[in-house]
Amino acid sequence: MNLDLTEDDVAFRDQVRDFLDAALPPDLQEAGRRASSVFMDKTYSLAWQRILHERGWVAPSWPVEYGGPGWTEMQRYIFAAECARAGAPSLAPMGLKMVGPVIMGFGTPEQKAHYLPRILSGEDYWCQGYSEPGAGSDLGALQLQAVQDGDHYVLNGTKIWTTHAHWANRMFCLVRTRREGKPQAGITFLLLEMASPGVTVRPIITLAGEHEVNQVFFDNVRVPLSGRVGEENQGWTVAKYLLEFERGGGAAAGLRVTLERLVRLASQEQADDGGRLVDEPAFRRRLGQATISLDAIDMTERRVMAALSAGVPPGPASSMLKIQSTELMQQFDELFLLGAAHYGSPYQPEARRAGSTVAPIGPEHSLMAQARYLNNRAASIYGGSNEIQRDILAHRTLGL
Repeated sequence: MNLDLTEDDVAFRDQVRDFLDAALPPDLQEAGRRASSVFMDKTYSLAWQRILHERGWVAPSWPVEYGGPGWTEMQRYIFAAECARAGAPSLAPMGLKMVGPVIMGFGTPEQKAHYLPRILSGEDYWCQGYSEPGAGSDLGALQLQAVQDGDHYVLNGTKIWTTHAHWANRMFCLVRTRREGKPQAGITFLLLEMASPGVTVRPIITLAGEHEVNQVFFDNVRVPLSGRVGEENQGWTVAKYLLEFERGGGAAAGLRVTLERLVRLASQEQADDGGRLVDEPAFRRRLGQATISLDAIDMTERRVMAALSAGVPPGPASSMLKIQSTELMQQFDELFLLGAAHYGSPYQPEARRAGSTVAPIGPEHSLMAQARYLNNRAASIYGGSNEIQRDILAHRTLGL
């Protein structure tokens, strides 16, 4: 794999930089810097999505026929890296990176024509109805019941840890349509409207004091059969396809920028011996180990992106990337806390908000350290816990 930038790549990078300089407003940059999670506040993510949509750059990995820009693997990597360096807010992945590819792969022509343009524009804002109180990593145990009644399914049950359900107008959801036989063989994939009668959303406040996730209750909620993606009782196949995209990489560029920020911080902060933190042996060793891990993730992501560009799903590699990228992110969070020292301890959610006039306690770089550490503890659990990902690798790659 040739990792050197060609003249065309350099020209594209400069084009992206010029666009970001002109189109990314300061308030969205501030929101990007002060994000404590991979999921950005809807106000900022949608504002940035609309800017990118107008430019035709909102879905770098989508095929041209569905509204994608037709970029090469390297161009997608360059764009992600430059957005991360510029501090652009992240876009909500549930539509663009998760249900969008599923609709392309399994949806009817009518579903593609209706939903894909609305995902690109942000008109539809999605949440993911997978986990339940008794079915998280063991997703095959889900119990949300869907019973066919004429040309509708009637849903009763609950979903939990539903990110941004309080903002979403759409949900893609796994439901149980059959109880006989193997549990995975009785699951169906549905698209539904969050404004449907009988849907109730209740907030769950995180350790960082933020409202990001929810529990969603379904009380005789009617969903048209036209909302089904794929065949009835074949939702497990659709769900596995989606999870490959949810777990399948795209983190290296942002992690690279995080590493650069961490090195700058450690070069400014003082260690216990009076020298620079970056020169303290134990810190430097951990920083070196993290750098090696990031290089490995970067190379694997590029191989996966090359496969995707050839129409090949990421497969088990997505599980490997999910493990490595989430655990590396948590390692970076720990190193940032070391750099923040006692300034990482104060609980100051008001100062963390973009546009806040509340002065932070301590330097700016310490403001988000604790919140990111707390929020990102969930990263090795959501999307399928890392223990489950290791089981997948053992089964599908090693044949164990």
